[in-house]
Amino acid sequence: MRKFLLFILSVFLSIQLWADPIPKREFRAVWIATVGNIDWPSKQGLSADIQKQEFLDILKRTKANGLNAVIVQIRPAADALYDSPYENWSRYLSGKQGQPPSPYYDPLQFMIDECHKQCIEFHAWLNPFRALVDASKNLHTPSHITYLQPSWFLRYGGKLYFDPGIPEVRAYFIKIVLDIVKRYDVDAIHFDDYFYPYRIAGQEFPDHRSFAVSGKTWMNREDWRRENVNVLIETLAEKIKKEKAWVKFGISPFGVWRNAKKDPEGSLTNAGQTNYDDLFADVLLWLKKGWIDYILPQLYWEKGHKAADYDELIRWWSNHAYGRHLYIGHGVYQVGTSSKVCWKSMNEVEYQVDGTRTTKNVQGSSFYSANAFKKDLCGLNYSFQHSIYPRKALLPLMPWIQSSKPPTPVLKIQRNQDGREMISWTTEGAINDLQFAIYRFEKNEQVDILESKYLLDIVRGNQYILPPNSGGFKYVVTALNRLHVESSASNSVN
Repeated sequence: MRKFLLFILSVFLSIQLWADPIPKREFRAVWIATVGNIDWPSKQGLSADIQKQEFLDILKRTKANGLNAVIVQIRPAADALYDSPYENWSRYLSGKQGQPPSPYYDPLQFMIDECHKQCIEFHAWLNPFRALVDASKNLHTPSHITYLQPSWFLRYGGKLYFDPGIPEVRAYFIKIVLDIVKRYDVDAIHFDDYFYPYRIAGQEFPDHRSFAVSGKTWMNREDWRRENVNVLIETLAEKIKKEKAWVKFGISPFGVWRNAKKDPEGSLTNAGQTNYDDLFADVLLWLKKGWIDYILPQLYWEKGHKAADYDELIRWWSNHAYGRHLYIGHGVYQVGTSSKVCWKSMNEVEYQVDGTRTTKNVQGSSFYSANAFKKDLCGLNYSFQHSIYPRKALLPLMPWIQSSKPPTPVLKIQRNQDGREMISWTTEGAINDLQFAIYRFEKNEQVDILESKYLLDIVRGNQYILPPNSGGFKYVVTALNRLHVESSASNSVN
C-alpha cells in the first residue's frame, strides 16, 4: 500500500511539473496615462500625425509583448481626449485647453479602431472627480464646467475637485460616461483609485456645505461620503449595462482596502491610507453587490514590503473577489529605477506574474505604465516576449454577462497570389463582429483547443497566411464573440 501511494504521488507530481504554466485565458493589460503626458502623447502640441504614430508605436509594443488589452486615460481632469459635447478638449493634446488636434481627428475613435484591428480590448479610463490638476494655474476656458457651475467644486491640496456630495455632480458624470458608451465602441469603462482625494495631514476635505444639505440624515460624514460613491457606482452599473450589456465596468483601487488593525476583515498591512477609510471607496461592497465586473487593485509593492507585502495582498484580494474577475496591477515603472535591490532586475515582476497564475481567483494582470515598455527598463520587452507572455492568450470569460456561443467556422486551405499557403474560413452571421483563434497541431496529434500551447494567433477577417515550413502541421479555427465566448473547433486542414 505504501508503494502504491508513493507511485500515485509521483504521478501527480509529474503531472504538476509538466502542466503548462501559461493559461489559455488571461487578462494582460497596460495602462496608458495621459495626465501630464506621462505616456501619450509624449508632449503637448504635437501634430495629429505624430500623435497617431506614437499611439501605433505603443500598440505595436503591446501586441509584441503578448498583451491583449489597453487601459487608456481619456478624461484625466474634467477634460476630454475625444470629441465631447460636454467638456473641453484636453490641453494634453494640443497644449491649449479647448483646442482640438490639428489636423482634426477624434483620438478616441482612432485608438479604438486601431486596437480592435489588433484584437486588443480598449478600456476607457476616466477620473470621476478631479477637475483641475493645478488650481493656481486655471487654464480652463470660460465654457468649462468649473466656470459654468462654480458651486460644484472644492479646492483641496492645490487641486480643484467636484464635490461628490452634490447629486447634480453625480448626474453630470453619469451623463459623461453614458455619452461615451453610446457613441464609442469601448469594451469597458474603467476608474482608478481617485474617488475622494487622498487625505492631506492637517487638512479636511471642505465638503461641510453639501454635508449640511444632503448629509443631514447621516450621523457620520465618512459613511455619507462612502454612500455618495456607492450611489454613483450602483447607478452607473445599471445604466451602462442597460445601454450596452457587453460593456464591462472595472475599478482599479488603491491596493489596500483596510488594515486589519482597524477591521478584522482587513489585510495584515500598515498602509498609511486605505480605500475605505480615506478614499471612501467601499470596493468590497461593489463586488458583493455585483455592481462591477472586475477589480484591479494596484499592488505596486514587492514581496516582503514592511507596510504592504505583495504576497499578503494578493492572497487577501483572492479571498475577497466574490465571484467577479480579479486582476493584479503591477508597478513595472520601478524596474531599474527604484533604489531597492529587488527592482534592479526583472525577477520581481516575473515572480509577481507567476503568483497571479498560482493564486486562486486571479485572472490576469495590468502593468503601469506604457512608458516603462518604451524605455525598455532592464530588458522589459525581451522578458515579456520570451518569458512572461511567450504565447497568445484569450481574454477570460464573464459568465454573468449573457452571451451566446458563436457559429463554428468552416475551414479550407489554399494558396494566395504570392504562392504562400493560407487558410480561410466562412461562418454564419457578420464576420466583422467576430475574432478568430488559430490553433496548430502536429499531424498525428489530437485536436485539443483547451491547451494554450496550441494557440498560434488571434485575428480578424477570414484568412490567415501560414508561417513558412507549415507542411507538418494541421490547423483548426474557432470564432470568438466580443465577450470572447468561443465556438466549437472547425474542421481541421493540413
